[in-house]
Amino acid sequence: MASSAANTETPQLNPVIEPLSWMLGTWLSDPPGDGDFPTMKPFQYLEEVHISHVGQPMLNFSFNAFHPDTKKPMHRECGFIRLKPDTNKVAFISAQNTGLVEVEEGEVNGQELCIASHSVARISFAKKPHVEQITRKFRLNSDGKLEQTVSMATTTQPMTQHLHITYKKVTP
Repeated sequence: MASSAANTETPQLNPVIEPLSWMLGTWLSDPPGDGDFPTMKPFQYLEEVHISHVGQPMLNFSFNAFHPDTKKPMHRECGFIRLKPDTNKVAFISAQNTGLVEVEEGEVNGQELCIASHSVARISFAKKPHVEQITRKFRLNSDGKLEQTVSMATTTQPMTQHLHITYKKVTP
């Protein structure tokens, strides 16, 4: 059995996910993110993102959004980012506190990841209008900050930008 000291060591990064290593770390929104959609009032939010690995050929992630004034929890999601070995093909698997579960697929090119929903499932009592499609773009900008842009289409609205946020890395 491994000693407890061995369990606290950071495992070596699986070489399969090296092309996504620029996403690793804990990130905090800086400035607050902007949310908008035709069926809702514009809003701002704070978000903490944790992207890590445990030596497996995937990244683990959690996104936790908070109200900028009250600090109450808002949107939360967690999941995995997988890379098809020897390609730039990426799968993003996410479970959200809104009752949505999705798989997005796309490509990583340098320090930019563009993905679009491949399948979206929801709980039977999810709020309407239902999300039908999602696209995301992550990129590491020239200031070393991580940017995320999310667009979505619902049963009543065509594909429209919904969220944009920039994060500052707080831990590797």
